Amino acid sequence: MESSQIAAVAADTSDPRTGLRAVASLRVLADTLELRQVEAALRSGMNWQEIADALGVTRQAVHKKHSKRVDPTIPISRRNS
Repeated sequence: MESSQIAAVAADTSDPRTGLRAVASLRVLADTLELRQVEAALRSGMNWQEIADALGVTRQAVHKKHSKRVDPTIPISRRNS
């Protein structure tokens, strides 16, 4: 099923069980896409603060969520900065 179809199912409140499963699927998709973008940002030279600002979260939050998940071959001057 396409992500737009999943979103439509998630927005439909007529069958909550199906809707909740669709929301869970969208959450997995969003987390996967977020990690890919964080990795792209790090590769482009952005730091954790810049990534956090773009995501609307704190530097600590984005670092905690992604620092151990990012591709270890990405050159990061300080993994905890």
